[in-house]
Amino acid sequence: MRFTVDRLDHIVITCREVEKTASWYQRVLGMEREEYGRNRRCALKFGGQKINLRPFGVEGWTTADDSMPGSQDLCFVTAVESDDVIDHLTKCGITITEGPVERLGALGPTISVYCHDPDGNLIEIASYQA
Repeated sequence: MRFTVDRLDHIVITCREVEKTASWYQRVLGMEREEYGRNRRCALKFGGQKINLRPFGVEGWTTADDSMPGSQDLCFVTAVESDDVIDHLTKCGITITEGPVERLGALGPTISVYCHDPDGNLIEIASYQA
């Protein structure tokens, strides 16, 4: 039987300090924090997706062979214009590493702004062009 994938449900980010990383995503990207499971794991929810935060070096998680903090390149989509994204990041004290620049997202052209999270993951914040 052949199948196709519908959508991305969640991703797992390996992080050095769960508290620091969770707080950054809440403060900077407006995600909602959730604890789940008997071990009180931490997740961040936004839209219909979530990010599970995996503490580096902790046993009991099925993960990639070389899962390391800071090895992700992630793109998040917003309806906010790139100038407003830059203004918000600046007010949060976040260093912008690139942007605004034109990119091509899954649904067409975007204007993107780049920064890094506390673990060094590259974060792209993209706005689709009208």
